[in-house]
Amino acid sequence: MTLNNRERLQLEGVKNVGSFEPSEVILETELGVLVIKGENLHMQHLNLDQGKVALQGRVHSLNYAEENLAERNKGLLGRLFR
Repeated sequence: MTLNNRERLQLEGVKNVGSFEPSEVILETELGVLVIKGENLHMQHLNLDQGKVALQGRVHSLNYAEENLAERNKGLLGRLFR
């Protein structure tokens, strides 16, 4: 993981993209689910075969979630269909 000036984030070891919004990106990585929060986030490069992602925008936080991507999505769907 490389973060330059909180504006350009390059990641390796990405397995899947859970969701992508201009204010939040959720990625499944080899080390767990990574939640990236910020402003005007957009993907400059995505190659899941190589496990590489490059994002641009203003990064506010990087946080690893406790659950995996399937559990996180199941929780979201469970909240929507209560």
